[in-house]
Amino acid sequence: MPVIKSAIKRVKTNEKAEKQNIVQKSAMRNAIKKFEKAQAAGSDNLEETFKDAISKIDHVKSKGLIKANKASRDKSRLTRLFNK
Repeated sequence: MPVIKSAIKRVKTNEKAEKQNIVQKSAMRNAIKKFEKAQAAGSDNLEETFKDAISKIDHVKSKGLIKANKASRDKSRLTRLFNK
């Protein structure tokens, strides 16, 4: 544990940011799973869940939590599922 006051504050800030990042990445993964389940079940709201999943991927990418290539790969995979 740091001794310097600014370092102590930095640790608290980092922990807070880490929790928020985990929440956002989890929301992205949940949206992807929700779309995949809807697609497998042939749901009516497939387009809505697709747009939500793509939106979550873009949001997480814009925050720098995932790399651009992973975002592109995930969106491409979901688009292929959507067009089946």
